[in-house]
Amino acid sequence: MPDLPVLYSFRRCPYAIRARLALHISGVELELREVSLKSKPGEMLALSAKGTVPVLVLPDGVVIDESLDIMRWALGKNDPEGWLHQGPLNDMLVLIAGNDGNFKHALDRYKYPNRYPQESNRDPKAFAMAQRCEAAHWLESLESHLNQGWLFGQHASLADMATLPFVRQFAHTDATWFAAQPWPQLQAWLARFEASALFESVMGKYPLCQPAALIHY
Repeated sequence: MPDLPVLYSFRRCPYAIRARLALHISGVELELREVSLKSKPGEMLALSAKGTVPVLVLPDGVVIDESLDIMRWALGKNDPEGWLHQGPLNDMLVLIAGNDGNFKHALDRYKYPNRYPQESNRDPKAFAMAQRCEAAHWLESLESHLNQGWLFGQHASLADMATLPFVRQFAHTDATWFAAQPWPQLQAWLARFEASALFESVMGKYPLCQPAALIHY
């Protein structure tokens, strides 16, 4: 068994980003293995048959392969910024479920319409615009939550850090359109996140599948 937790990750994946955010803030020391999603390592597939990142392998052999579970595991060990306590946990989990459900469904189809030919009715552009409109309803609801700067008040929470990587992915799909929307609080929230030392710290580039990529958080 490894002496440290091993995290299989992909730099740009929003699920992996949110896992890395929690691992970083909690101070967990781990071995990071950057993988190619086009050529997933057999060792990762043997640990988690679903074949998606992130996958966290603990020194005792326990495998955690859901990003939100990784966040909660890390913050359960150490939560110096109080992410788990900035609002009612159940309310935060309901909000995250909305992000991971309908919003992510629409986001994928907006960003990658050609992956869904059976749904797009041979008009990927019109399909993508319809999905963007669907996703925008969710972002409008987030805008109304951000009157104190963060989703559950004046400080970052589990809900913020679990959803921001997905909002970032949406925003970068068409940055000009996103910047023109009447969402000043949402846009400021995202900009603050992207400019943060925390975000910078978890977005380093590492060689693929190099076990020596030891991250001292």
